[in-house]
Amino acid sequence: MTNRDLDAVWTYHNATKHSSWSVRHDSHSLDWANQPMPFKIYPTLPPLPLPREFPQPAMPALSAIAATENTPAAAVLPDLPRLAALLYFSAGITKRRTHAGREFFYRAAACTGALYEVELYLVCADLPDLPAGIYHFGPGDFALRQLRSGDFTGALVRSTGAEPAVQHAPVTLVCTGTYWRNAWKYQARSYRHFGWDNGTILANLLAMCAALALPARVVLGFEDAMVNRLLGLDTQREVAISLVALGHVPEASAELPAEPPQELPSLSLETLPLSSSEVDYPAMRAMHEASELHSEREAAEWRGALQENAPAEILGPCVPIAPLAEDQLAPDPVGEVILRRGSTRDFARSSITFAQLGTLLDRSTRGLPADFPPLNDLYLIAHAVDGLAPGAYVFHRERSLLECLKEGEFRDEAGYLGLEQALPADASVAIFFLADLHRILDRFGNRGYRAVQLEAGIVGGKLYLAAYAQRLGSTGLTFYDDDVIKFFSPHAAGKSAIFLMAAGKSRKLRSISGS
Repeated sequence: MTNRDLDAVWTYHNATKHSSWSVRHDSHSLDWANQPMPFKIYPTLPPLPLPREFPQPAMPALSAIAATENTPAAAVLPDLPRLAALLYFSAGITKRRTHAGREFFYRAAACTGALYEVELYLVCADLPDLPAGIYHFGPGDFALRQLRSGDFTGALVRSTGAEPAVQHAPVTLVCTGTYWRNAWKYQARSYRHFGWDNGTILANLLAMCAALALPARVVLGFEDAMVNRLLGLDTQREVAISLVALGHVPEASAELPAEPPQELPSLSLETLPLSSSEVDYPAMRAMHEASELHSEREAAEWRGALQENAPAEILGPCVPIAPLAEDQLAPDPVGEVILRRGSTRDFARSSITFAQLGTLLDRSTRGLPADFPPLNDLYLIAHAVDGLAPGAYVFHRERSLLECLKEGEFRDEAGYLGLEQALPADASVAIFFLADLHRILDRFGNRGYRAVQLEAGIVGGKLYLAAYAQRLGSTGLTFYDDDVIKFFSPHAAGKSAIFLMAAGKSRKLRSISGS
């Protein structure tokens, strides 16, 4: 199957849609005795403890999440304390809770069901205090474990078709998804969650990179088999999703090998089983395999498809957003906001200001340092925003405008669309991510499905931080796919529902909450 066999995406996407009927007729129940372990553990590999003392940058969160990529002239190499900060604030354990005699570990970024199916690996050249190699990050004991010794950055560069950011990066983060850990609860729909949950991690990571003045670029154009082989993954269970090039050296950090490393020594490293048994959902693997790139040429072609979208036509009345000025922004440092962030469980049905809404939208959508363009359109149901009539809107991010689609009180509708939950009804605003999958797939192939889910997660993660920086609450939600499109039509006709965020004032303000 190739990246251009588009039937695979539509088969998966349509089969994993939620509807009132499908939810009510789903016989799936949670087997608590078989719940997967939230950590990947290599019992035979010695840990390399990460420093617990690491930089705490002062950059405000609202400035950090709005930063876009930069390419410095001088070399920027992350040392071990900086890497520790990045790993802690993106995927580290930040809260511990005990319930019914069990200890629960909550991490820096939000994750569907708090199941944490995304694993992080580092592929690096020699760094000042870390030898060249491939490492797995273990959040449980906050340590690295070396999977391979030596400099494999050249192989990684080749896998991307010589992506410049990877070629000049002294270290690249590889994010993977573990099927069973999330599918235990969410079944085949978990493949969508790979993008959302990887995205919230990357939102934190990119914000921390900005605060630490560390260049970063998200890369989806890579040859999957080569990256999976580098990490020694069992691709029936775990697969590479995305890369992030970190740091910069003016001269390429790695020369391309003369030939691709087809015969890498296989890794036969023992890992503890996630649970006593695993249930396979072949639809997820089929979807992922259909979105794989199979050569350096395909990886380079992916990068060649990068171009900005033409601005959407505006037909209805518009309201310019009014974000807070830079000198009015909350000064809370990004690390502090990440530690404060949770997932709001109870909104107060009270209003937020128009400036707060404008700041949420402005700061979270200024662009991503990535090898793909903006793909999601943001549609809103505003319930309680001072100075904005309640109703349905579409946000034109390139023009900073809210176009009114229809006025009215739609709390009940928002609650229904959000899987009949109170959260999107009680929040001040519900933000729906919609995308024109036909256009995206035609341009990028099946890989575009991976990109649109990942971008939704990154923007959603930025919305989390923008809300908590303003002492608001926020949470990510799932939805009734086709009903969302019907509600926002005719404007949204032909699009697909991708993600949902709710934001507003928490009924019970808490300085620390789990997600």
